[in-house]
Amino acid sequence: QVQLVESGGGLVQAGGSLSLSCAASGSTFSINTMGWYRQAPGKQRELVATKSRGGRSNYADSVKDRFTISGDNAKNTVYLQMNSLKPEDTAVYLCYAARLFPPNEYWGQGTQVTVSS
Repeated sequence: QVQLVESGGGLVQAGGSLSLSCAASGSTFSINTMGWYRQAPGKQRELVATKSRGGRSNYADSVKDRFTISGDNAKNTVYLQMNSLKPEDTAVYLCYAARLFPPNEYWGQGTQVTVSS
């Protein structure tokens, strides 16, 4: 099993910045991807950004050039720096991890990000 513990988030005005972090523990030896998804009330969960252990990053078009994902493989930790936040970024942000062997996906409990206009 893999446990994901998120920190960060909160309330910020539009145009502001927030950062999130997520640390994985447990059977982390074959985690190959970590990242963030988000879910706003009444909407489906959507990709925000992911990062592979090899360094490849993937972003949703809506956050490109505003959000930056980074990670520390040795600490099994992933970070999300969110700049120029917009009210439409308001959502619960969930940490995600994918493991290769055995294959499985894991989710954090989520942290609220609220951007006021």
